[in-house]
Amino acid sequence: MVRMDSDMVRMDEEERCAFLRSAEGKRQEWGEARVMGQGGQTSMIGLEPRCMKMGGLRHKLTTPVLSSCSSLSQPPIIALLLVRAAASLLFISSVVPHLSRTSALIAMDLFLPCLLFVMLHWSNAQPSPGYFPSYRFRPLRGFYRGFNNLWGPEHQSVSGDQSSVTIWLDRNSGSGFKSIRPFRNGYFGASIKLQPGYTAGVITAFYLSNNQAHPGFHDEVDIEFLGTTPGKPYTLQTNVYVRGSGDGNIIGREMKFHLWFDPTAGFHNYGILWNPNEIIFFVDDVPIRQYPRKSAGTFPQRPMWLYGSIWDASSWATEDGKYRADYRYQPFVARFTRFIVRGCAPSAPPRCRPAPSSSYGAGLSRRQYAAMGWAQRHFMVYDYCRDPKRDHSLTPECRS
Repeated sequence: MVRMDSDMVRMDEEERCAFLRSAEGKRQEWGEARVMGQGGQTSMIGLEPRCMKMGGLRHKLTTPVLSSCSSLSQPPIIALLLVRAAASLLFISSVVPHLSRTSALIAMDLFLPCLLFVMLHWSNAQPSPGYFPSYRFRPLRGFYRGFNNLWGPEHQSVSGDQSSVTIWLDRNSGSGFKSIRPFRNGYFGASIKLQPGYTAGVITAFYLSNNQAHPGFHDEVDIEFLGTTPGKPYTLQTNVYVRGSGDGNIIGREMKFHLWFDPTAGFHNYGILWNPNEIIFFVDDVPIRQYPRKSAGTFPQRPMWLYGSIWDASSWATEDGKYRADYRYQPFVARFTRFIVRGCAPSAPPRCRPAPSSSYGAGLSRRQYAAMGWAQRHFMVYDYCRDPKRDHSLTPECRS
């Protein structure tokens, strides 16, 4: 809000300066702009360039504006602030012509920070996580140094240099592979390329599990790509099972995403970091989900093996089973390369420490949290904790 007193305009320059210096209270009625700041506070900025230094004036203006921008969560509020400030500056420059240059400088300091804030906070621009685990650890030197075929060997092909493996599904079989040894923690990653076109009912998976060691009572940490129909995106499903029962009442903890790229156009990095305190899912090193350990009963603690597979899950994979695998489009192919297996075996000595989840070691950095917030805000399509149909007494981690 700007107030101008016509009698004061007629004062000569010396009188105006004396008035401004001697009457702080009256200052609020002479040539000033009120800018609402954080917490509803008001910043009073005098606009008499011959009586004040521009450096101090501009500092007084931009500081509250920046804090105001960062405290607002809705673009319309920011827009209203900018419109009111612009109107004030235009009015002042029209009444006091020699202030036009001053007003322009103030407008630059006012609008640019807010504009930058709005563009960064509300755009789909991908923020850098600042930490890149898929390039921090060396890839496995050969497929057979870390994995063996689990099933469907005739539907699995390893490259001559063992740097990649291709698995496929047809009406006869799918295929899967399994790590040679189990792990009690670690970072596990791979670059994966999916098949385009009609892939409904087909699941490509990269996951940790101990189902063979504990049948009917196992733990599992999943990255699953749920097939789709042409024109619709793949769904990436992350999931955590803890001591799953064998009676069909396994408690899933699903969080689903549509990716910000086409996973069929090239290879992308996907990773799972599992340590004693948390599980973090990564896509191209962006953490998309953090599953913390809230209690022993809701967190996998027993050793698990690393798996990759492709299989028919027509009963539920695509729109709850609405679309099923159509073998007129077979084979359905998935390609894996750049395997990273950086973990501690169950028998490893205490000096074998969990892989770091950030540049600080454990936990996520500010930049990683910002990147995860971006991914969840723009690309998450399902969160089990927000599903009103779920019985959340069975998932106590959702209440904390």
